[in-house]
Amino acid sequence: MRLLVLGGTEFVGRTVVEAALARGWEVTVFHRGRHAPPAGVRSLRGDRTAPGGLAALAGDDGTWDAVVDTWSAAPRAVRDAARLLRGRAGRYVYVSSRSVYAWPWPRGGREDAPLVEGAAAGAGATDYPRDKRGGELAAVEAFGAGDALLVRAGLILGPYENVGRLPWWLNRISRGGPVLAPGPRDLAVQYIDVRDLADWTLRAVERALGGPYDLVGPPGATTMGDLLEACLRATAADAELRWIEPRSILDAGIEPWTGLPVWVPPDGEMYDAVHRSDVSRALATGLRCRPVDETVTDTWRWLTGVGGVAPQRPDRTVKGVDPEVEARVLAAARGVSGTTP
Repeated sequence: MRLLVLGGTEFVGRTVVEAALARGWEVTVFHRGRHAPPAGVRSLRGDRTAPGGLAALAGDDGTWDAVVDTWSAAPRAVRDAARLLRGRAGRYVYVSSRSVYAWPWPRGGREDAPLVEGAAAGAGATDYPRDKRGGELAAVEAFGAGDALLVRAGLILGPYENVGRLPWWLNRISRGGPVLAPGPRDLAVQYIDVRDLADWTLRAVERALGGPYDLVGPPGATTMGDLLEACLRATAADAELRWIEPRSILDAGIEPWTGLPVWVPPDGEMYDAVHRSDVSRALATGLRCRPVDETVTDTWRWLTGVGGVAPQRPDRTVKGVDPEVEARVLAAARGVSGTTP
């Protein structure tokens, strides 16, 4: 198989590249040159946001079985690339997001749930949900519904993470001492290891799948307790998880999802949206998810290998709670034990 990855040097794109190389595929990456691509690829340079930025791709005579695009900003970048590659690639894979669904997301929502109104394919950046939906529309406009695969990813964790969720938890727990663990301990959370996303995506290319697929782990497979205890084991830290009830956390002004990454309180629309997704369509087409310990351990190994400081995308918020706020909550709130705070 011949694969073109637009980007391919960070997090999701890089993991897709490595998975394809491991399969023996021929891989070309088109990137801006800010990060070195994995060894073994053919490299083309260009900036999709600049005038004439696709010149290296336009002047290349390569053809590919599939293109993988992870673009997250102005949809016109997807439009221009997809139109250029129409006729030179068999399939266009756009790594989108479950954020394209209209709020409030229904509990157990599937791929047929209502969608946001996407930004026009030629539009500049608007907001994340509409930009991602606009990217989907651009891919479908150029390749057709059958040859455009829309990977609507949920929460993505794993090595190379440049968003700051799991790296923050690992670094916080590695420092030791009492740790504010957002309860309840048995709160189910949904995420997907970036390598499982990459593996499913490449298998989908091999099977010529098209259309939208929600991609995240099955509901109920992992809990906050599973995740944070895996962090304890991976770091071997002298830390103590103190499970705190949601009300104490919210009253302290700590933002769910960003202040304490991954976590949202169990009651309400946000929890239903991000941690109660129906992924039966992806599971029926071969999605396999590795254990949480493997995700956490491998991420810690990668994180320590880069000096403990994960790369941070400039277009994403900084994650984590202020240490002084954490200390106040730990001092004021009663810890919870068992399964119900």
